[in-house]
Amino acid sequence: MTGQQTPVPTVEELEAQERRLVFRRFTHDDAWALGSLLVELARERRAPVAVDIHRAGQQLFHAALPGSTPDNDAWITRKRRVVERYGSASYLVGARFRAKGTTFEDSSRLDPDMYAAHGGSFPVTVEGVGVIGAVTVSGLPQLEDHRLVVEALERFLGE
Repeated sequence: MTGQQTPVPTVEELEAQERRLVFRRFTHDDAWALGSLLVELARERRAPVAVDIHRAGQQLFHAALPGSTPDNDAWITRKRRVVERYGSASYLVGARFRAKGTTFEDSSRLDPDMYAAHGGSFPVTVEGVGVIGAVTVSGLPQLEDHRLVVEALERFLGE
């Protein structure tokens, strides 16, 4: 992800991504295919990331690419907990706090060792059901983690 800097997305743009990136169903095979797509995109970019997909409390996919570390797994867990608690992308949750002139860490009253509203975890939302899980990437700056997940979801869902 080199080249020109794109502007930081607004809360409204982030909310629009969530409304748009919805599954009709989400199976074990879908998790494998989406996770594999994320790994492929990350490898093309030589991105040192870990990728994780959870559904209903079960890990369906996990991969650690060269350059990633055990710390990335800890970040994945903390970012995923934000999605599970708020039902929104971890980057969006952080952006909502920033839009109010504060930070997630200062105002959420949640343990920062357990929760991180940093970009990279996106809800797996099923039409007519709601949020059933999360797809998470860790290893890049938070906005790049978020954008990598969104790009994979857009490709996977044919957006």
